[in-house]
Amino acid sequence: MNQYPVDYKSTIQLLKQSIVESRYQAAKLVNQHLLGLYHFIGSIISKKVIEANWGDKILENISDDLQKEMPGLRGFSSQNLKKMRIFFEAYQDQIGSALPNQNDNKQIGSALPNQIHKEFWNIGFTHHYLIVSKTKSLDERKFYINETSKNAWSSRVLEYHLKSDLYHQQGKLSSNFTDTLPAVDHALTQFKDEYLLDFINVEESEDERILENEIVLNIKNFLMSLGTGFTFIGNQHRLIVDGDEFFVDLLFYNRQIQALVAIELKRGKFKPEYAGQLNFYLNVLDDQMKLPHENQTIGIILCKEKSNTVVEYALGNIKKPMGVATFKTASELPETYRKVMPETEDLKKLLK
Repeated sequence: MNQYPVDYKSTIQLLKQSIVESRYQAAKLVNQHLLGLYHFIGSIISKKVIEANWGDKILENISDDLQKEMPGLRGFSSQNLKKMRIFFEAYQDQIGSALPNQNDNKQIGSALPNQIHKEFWNIGFTHHYLIVSKTKSLDERKFYINETSKNAWSSRVLEYHLKSDLYHQQGKLSSNFTDTLPAVDHALTQFKDEYLLDFINVEESEDERILENEIVLNIKNFLMSLGTGFTFIGNQHRLIVDGDEFFVDLLFYNRQIQALVAIELKRGKFKPEYAGQLNFYLNVLDDQMKLPHENQTIGIILCKEKSNTVVEYALGNIKKPMGVATFKTASELPETYRKVMPETEDLKKLLK
């Protein structure tokens, strides 16, 4: 039976699909061999540092000599050689050493648990270095490797999630999701208990509307902080009920959960009446906007601080899925973070 397409358009599509798939597989193989090479180089440097007391200075000599032997060689600076050593030492207890001439670089990662082995090869060395330099436990590394592979995170997105400590924040949101959205519970762990909004810098005296405007100006960064699958619908989204107007601060749609997500911003401490206001918005959104195949609209109250006990009482009898999280802006970051952030005035100029 002839399996080739008959018409011209289908033929072009088949050829396109084959080319794209071939390029993807070739890129994966190149990535695997590079990881094997970097791991091997890291193992040699690590051994020499321990046995021969090599210091960082020797890495500069190695880099210079490699450049002399192979003019135009890129990617083997002293700093990158140091990263290769760190990469090797992060996994040496789990994966040992691999030699590039064995043509079996898949030794690397083969001793890792099965659920991480495949994903290990799908991400690049830059991602791996970010993960091993910012994490300590294998479970934490497994989490970031899997999430990076699954969501095709760029190094910038990965770096943000590492800085915001997504691994420890996931699934900790004070909410009633378990009772109200059990069918999609697996996709709700991306909602965090605290959001690091380090791309904005607002003063304590400024109100919710200024905070909202800052978020809208930086909507790409805010979408990244929310998680995977979010699409921005609008801010101050108007609802009309019996001729009266009401406005939702921020409205999103999440493709993974297949639900609208309404976010209310509060500059102060959480108050029980906030839950009643958001519950009203969720009822209206479900009645006026939700499509038949979609899940209930999810509501998030984003405030400066909260008492989990007060939140628990406030959400106790509410049937709509709702959670309460806090946020931290650039002006409230620890000194170690602030040193690498732009000054307030510089940031405001960028926002303009």
